[in-house]
Amino acid sequence: MRLFSRTWYFCREAWLSLMRNRLLTIATISTVTICIFIVGIALLVTLNANNVIDRLESDVEMVAFLDSDLTAEQVNNAKAQLSRLPGVKSLVFVSKEESMLKLQKNLNKEDLGETLGDNPLPDSFEIKAEDPHNVPDLAVAMSNIYGIYKINYGQGIVEKLFRITSWVRNLCIGIIAVLAVGAVFLVATCIRLAIFARRKEIYLMKLVGATNWFIRWPFFLEGMLIGTVGSALALLLLDLGYRSIITNIPNLMIFTLVQGSSELTAIYVSLLLIGAVLGILGTFISLNRFLDV
Repeated sequence: MRLFSRTWYFCREAWLSLMRNRLLTIATISTVTICIFIVGIALLVTLNANNVIDRLESDVEMVAFLDSDLTAEQVNNAKAQLSRLPGVKSLVFVSKEESMLKLQKNLNKEDLGETLGDNPLPDSFEIKAEDPHNVPDLAVAMSNIYGIYKINYGQGIVEKLFRITSWVRNLCIGIIAVLAVGAVFLVATCIRLAIFARRKEIYLMKLVGATNWFIRWPFFLEGMLIGTVGSALALLLLDLGYRSIITNIPNLMIFTLVQGSSELTAIYVSLLLIGAVLGILGTFISLNRFLDV
């Protein structure tokens, strides 16, 4: 009963404080909304950038060209050795006839085979790795297998692609971290103004024997409520803007945006929790200096 009474008191005091300081409350909520909105944009950009990066990396494919004088048994032996290599995800044999058909289709010249006469293209294996970053090492291992005279995977370009994608991921993480730290200090500053307006009240409560935690709880609830409302407004704006982009300008995108995924839901829930935590953390940072009476 005592716990319920105290909880009710803390909630009531937090609500009354919000109502008494409407302008500061609106200013703080607006600050939280802007901070969470900016962090949310950074997270959505990061999510879509990672999606594009994953697609680019998953498209990395190796082609193992075979010697032209191999027997069927030697081709099967080479295939067996390739399939046993750790990290090989898929392995497809492509005959030189199939290669010619693909080349004719790509060049839009159906009579290319007749023009060339004998088919100069070799038999090959198209190989995908479980981890695209292991492609260079796999290529070295495959080149030692008998019957394979060349491995093509876009040497040089693939390594550069991986360096760029790694740099983009690290940059996105860094931007999010900087924005999150900035958001904490902005929220803390706004809440400090709200607490400063009530410094005499805190002083009197300390004089009559109130403990620090008794004083803190209403402020924590106030900060959590401000953070939650601010982040909810930011999520509403973020979701409306993101859906508008997906709906109205899909043809202007060079890639497909992530939509309706569990990752998107996780980002929204995380932002809501981050808003509540920002409110509590900002209150904690701002309140301690006023408790030293």
